[in-house]
Amino acid sequence: MTTTQAPTLRGAGYLIYGAVCYAIFLATFLYAIGFVGNLWHAFGWSGTPFRSMDIGGPAASTAEALSIDALLLALFAVQHSGMARSGFKRWWTRLIPAPIERSTYVLAASACLLLLFWQWRPLGTTVLWDLSRRPAGTLLVGLSLAGWLVVLLSTFMIDHFDLFGLRQVWCAFRGAHYPAHEFATPGFYRAVRHPIYAGFLTAFWATPVMTLGHLLFAGATTGYVLLAIQLEERDLVRHYGDAYRQYRFRVRMLLPLPKRQRALEAHRQGADHRA
Repeated sequence: MTTTQAPTLRGAGYLIYGAVCYAIFLATFLYAIGFVGNLWHAFGWSGTPFRSMDIGGPAASTAEALSIDALLLALFAVQHSGMARSGFKRWWTRLIPAPIERSTYVLAASACLLLLFWQWRPLGTTVLWDLSRRPAGTLLVGLSLAGWLVVLLSTFMIDHFDLFGLRQVWCAFRGAHYPAHEFATPGFYRAVRHPIYAGFLTAFWATPVMTLGHLLFAGATTGYVLLAIQLEERDLVRHYGDAYRQYRFRVRMLLPLPKRQRALEAHRQGADHRA
C-alpha cells in the first residue's frame, strides 16, 4: 500500500514549478509545428512573433546564417543529450531537488528551442524542390502533421506526464513514493524502438518546399537523432539489461519493418551459446 503525507509548502512549490515548465513546453511544441512547416504564413500571421524556418527572422549573409543556425542546433543537441545522461543527473540532483530534475530538463530544452526560433536565420531563397502547388505538396503537409501526431501519441503510450516531469512533482506534492516504471513496449513501441524520434524525422523531412535552411535543419537533426539513440540505448541496456537487449534485436530502431530472420537466428544462437 502506498503511503502519503500531507502536502507541504515545498511540495506545492514543486507542483507549481512543474506545471509552469510543462506549460512552457506545450507552447514551445505547438510553436515548433508552425515554425518547421512555415504554417504561420499559411494562416496569414506574420511579424516577429510568428517566425518560420524560411520566412522572417533577422537578415544575414549565407555564411553568417549557416554559422548561427549550426550553433543553435548544436546548443540544443548538447543540452538535450547531455542533461539526459545518468551521470549528469546524479551530479545535477546534488544541486537541485530530485522531484524537479525532469521539469528543469524540460524547461532547459524549451529554452534552447525558443532561442533557436528567435535567432534562426533563413538561408536565402535557394529551393531544392517546390511541390506546394501540386497534390504531392498537400500529401507532404499531411504527412508532416501526422509525424507530429505520432510524437504526441508516443509520449502518452509510455507516460506523458512522467516524461515531462508532472508525475514527479505530483508525487512530491502528495508526499508519495515515486515508483520507477517497468520495461514495456506499448503501441507504436512494438513497431519501432524510438517512435518519438521517427515522428520528428517524418515531420522535419515531409515538406512541400525544401529550402537550403530546411535541409540544414532536417539533416542536422537527423544526425543528432542517430547519435542520441546510441547514447540512450546504452543507458537503457545498463538499466534494463537483457530485456532491452532482446527488444533491440526484435524491433527496428526507426523504420517499422520486420527484422531479418538471419539476424534473429544469429542472436538466438549467441544467447544459447552464452547460456
